[in-house]
Amino acid sequence: MEKIKVVQWGLGNMGRGMVEMLLTKEGVEVVGAIEKRVTESVDLGTFLGKETMGVPVYSDAERLLDEVKPDLCILAINSFVKGVVEEIRLLTKKKVHVITIAEEMAYPYVTEPALSEEIHKMAQENGVTVMGTGVNPGFVLDTLIIQLSLGVRRVDHIFARRVNDLSPFGLTVMEEQGVGLSKEAFEKGVADGSIYGHVGFMQSIPMIAKSLGLTYDEIRQTREPIMTSVRRETRDVVVEAGMVCGCNHTAVALKDGKPVITLEHPQQVRPDMEDIDTGDYIEIHGDPDLSMAIRPEVPGGIGTIAAAVNVIPHVLNADPGLITMTDIPVTHAIMDDFRNHLK
Repeated sequence: MEKIKVVQWGLGNMGRGMVEMLLTKEGVEVVGAIEKRVTESVDLGTFLGKETMGVPVYSDAERLLDEVKPDLCILAINSFVKGVVEEIRLLTKKKVHVITIAEEMAYPYVTEPALSEEIHKMAQENGVTVMGTGVNPGFVLDTLIIQLSLGVRRVDHIFARRVNDLSPFGLTVMEEQGVGLSKEAFEKGVADGSIYGHVGFMQSIPMIAKSLGLTYDEIRQTREPIMTSVRRETRDVVVEAGMVCGCNHTAVALKDGKPVITLEHPQQVRPDMEDIDTGDYIEIHGDPDLSMAIRPEVPGGIGTIAAAVNVIPHVLNADPGLITMTDIPVTHAIMDDFRNHLK
């Protein structure tokens, strides 16, 4: 069997990392990349600061897809359904399977029902599969919780908290979190919608609830700035003391006024600068009570990269259409040839 031909769309921090991981894996071949910042054709190796690879990078997506004819594309350009739907239209038209790390795409049916139905129909008509995944949403605050619930007889309340470092992510995520702003600018951004905080609670909560058969009346969200008392710096941003270094975003699903699912996500750049430990924590209250702690956190950057690459065989095995992580078998790392995991 030929190798699985993969195109990477978006060569920011996450896209670069996905290419680096793909290059170490058996049974897959990176055949091209799409990057809007490229004005004319460039070699992927050159773009990455490595030796020439003979793999093209174009800004013209249709030209690249027609030239290399990939099996699958990993889409890493935006957080929202509306920010990737045009790209998905093109990819499905070209009969290319899609894995995207757009957070809303992890479970888009609640926030974008019409677009979700359109994407589902496009994928079915063209015989391909479209799925959103990532470290969160896609794993820590939803899929992992769902899997952990296998060991309980009754679920009364789920509480989960992810304390993570934003540093591996690029400017798009930093802007969504309000990193580098004053407290006043942050609060203004929350009010006008330009500061979103974590994109994913409106995907994770419905996905958990539907999987477990839980119901709720409403989801309430709060977003609070995390201020730094010291200077913090990453490759992409510098945050001076007294400025916003992250966002504490909480969402609670309520039934009859009582919490059913509570998710907390305080994330910031360089929490180590003020001796803050990262970690992922899940508590399921019911019969019996279960709790799990991962310390330090599942690394945000590496986790997102790994999730997008490791699900490739599952997406290729799935029925055509728009699917979620709950529609595929238990996922895992792949240490042998990816083709061994195809049906």
